Parts: sequence; structure tokens; C-alpha cells
Amino acid sequence: MALDPNPTVNSLGFAKPPSETRVVVAMSGGVDSSVVAAHLADEGYDVVGVTLQLYDHGAALAKKGACCAGIDIHDARRVAEERGFPHYVLDYENIFKDAVIDEFADSYLAGATPVPCIRCNERVKFKDLLETARDLEADCMATGHYIQRKDGPNGAELHSAEDANRDQSYFLFSTTPEQLDYLRFPLGHLPSKDATREMAAQYGLAVADKPDSQDICFVPNGDYASVIEKLRPGAAEPGEIVHSDGRVLGSHNGVIHYTIGQRRGLGIGGLSEPLYVVKLDVDTKQVVVGPKELLATRTIPVREINWLGDDPFTSQSEWHLKVKVRSTRPPREAIVRPISATEAEVELLTAEEGISPGQACVFYAGEGSRIFGGGWIWKGA
Repeated sequence: MALDPNPTVNSLGFAKPPSETRVVVAMSGGVDSSVVAAHLADEGYDVVGVTLQLYDHGAALAKKGACCAGIDIHDARRVAEERGFPHYVLDYENIFKDAVIDEFADSYLAGATPVPCIRCNERVKFKDLLETARDLEADCMATGHYIQRKDGPNGAELHSAEDANRDQSYFLFSTTPEQLDYLRFPLGHLPSKDATREMAAQYGLAVADKPDSQDICFVPNGDYASVIEKLRPGAAEPGEIVHSDGRVLGSHNGVIHYTIGQRRGLGIGGLSEPLYVVKLDVDTKQVVVGPKELLATRTIPVREINWLGDDPFTSQSEWHLKVKVRSTRPPREAIVRPISATEAEVELLTAEEGISPGQACVFYAGEGSRIFGGGWIWKGA
């Protein structure tokens, strides 16, 4: 019997029936990944759900607003049972601590403003979990992230989500071309989160109205300092609050309680001008404050670059792109000048305020939705 020269390509891009296509779904227990799993199961795919236990199960049971905790594992398992596909829980606590939490603590202690969710995607979900998916002989791995993967003339491309308000490209810039070949993001084309919740309701999922996670999963209520003190006892050493002109204005009980750009809660009232944290000097234990204009910068050093362009990063002396230096800010026009395959100097055409080491600098096309990767801001700009 002759093979069909044009076999039908299924919705995940494979030239075979869904029933013969195995897909591992990374299930956090939230509505997004639950909808992905239910939808793919409904389409007839061979779905395998996997949930990662990333930190202490018992301590997490009562915590709201975070993923990968006890209640979330229960919710993911329930979706799998109701939709009739296998579900596994993998204990990644040690991997997560080594790859994400320890660096977060050390980076914060060094005066940076880390983004552990990016490192989690890079070092845990899209590395170890992706390898687990391959071990399970899956054709691909699907997640509930709001981002799009599109097939381009030179391979898979990363694109922003259809809904700009839900777009998670800032947190996924370090996805490599090889990982992108294997990953699928079924929600990226949806117009809004409401559409996801409508699908959850249609599938009868108990998590349809579950609130979105807000905090970093291991940082309850956004209290970074208390987590750092627990991880690194003695880290909150007192020091001076110093004006940029050299005046000592007061004292603090630990550099870890401050972030670049902070204005409120400095404990130095009674001054005529509003002051902002402009520098954290870990070596001298000084919190340096000054007027808002000192926060503005146009030149950003970036390293550990993951480049997703069609041509090599160093094939041009400069790239005219847009960049995003914080997840909550829109992309701004910039010139990216390669220093090496993984380092660059980024010149913003308009100065930005509050740029901090430890944040990501993500590259976007000047026109359209394509993402060209990005890197890490690594010293005071």
C-alpha cells in the first residue's frame, strides 16, 4: 500500500492522527494548564499530565496565590481523573532549590532584583521536565503559557500572545530553538483570559474560577526579605542610608529590604525632595538614595544572551529592535550592539528609569509580534 504523500497534519503539527500523538502537558493545577490538558484530551491526543512538586508540600497546603503547591497538585490530579488521562507528580524540590531558589537568594543579597520565574522555566520546566517528556516518548510538551509558537521559513519562531495583557514572553525569552521545536503553547492565540475560563467551564473543570497565581511560588505575600533571611541567616545586616551627594540620612536594617526605584518606606521623612533608591551597595552595606533623574539610563550591559534570530547574533554590528526591561513595561525602541555571541550593549533611544541588575532585557521585532530572545542585565546601568 502506497503512503499518502500529503498526510493530514494535526493541530499540534504532526502528520499523524491525534490518537497516535503523545503530548506531555505541564500541569500547575491552575486553569490555564488544566484547559490545555482537557482540550488536547478532548481532541483525542494521547495526553500525559505531569505536575512538579517544587517546594515543601506541607508548608504550601494553605497558601493561596502560588503554583506547584499541595492544593494545586490535587487540582491537577482531579482534572486528569475526570478527563481520563494519566497524571504523574515529580518531586523536583532539590532541583528547584539548587537551580532557582539558591541563585535567587544569592542574587538578591548581591543587590540585584532577580526574576526566578524565568530561571524556573529555563532550568527546570523547559530542561529537566522537557527531558522527562522525551523519556516518556512524547512527541511534544504543551504548557499553559500565553505565548505563540509559529513555524517560520527557518524553523519554529517565538511570538507574543494574541492578548497583550496576558503575554508572558518576558518570562520565556531564554527558550532555546531546540526547546521551541518541542514545545507547544495552545493558549497563545486566544483573545483573552475570559476565553480560557469559558473553555474551562465548557469542559466542566472545577478550576474554571480558580484565581490566577500572583506571587513567586516560594515567596508568600511578596515578602522577599523574610524568605532571604530564612535562606541566608544573618543576611539582614544594618547599614547607612546615604544621599547620592554623600550625606548620611539615616540607617536601615538590611539592604535586602530595598529595591532599585523604591520611594516609599525608606524611613527618612522630613526632606523637601522626593528620594528614590538609586543604588544598593552590598559591600559597604549602603542604600544610596537620590532624585528621580538619577534612575534614568540609556545604556544597559546584557549577558547570557539567548538569540532567536535567523542569522547569527554577531553577524551584524547592531540590531534595531525593541526591548523590554521589566515585565510590566511595554517594549521600547533600542539598538542592540553585540560584543560576543552571548553579550551585548543595549542603547535605549529613550531613557528608562529603575533598570536593575538581575532583571531580563528581552528583544522584540520592531514591527510584528516576533521575539528575538534576550539576556540578563548584569551590572548597574
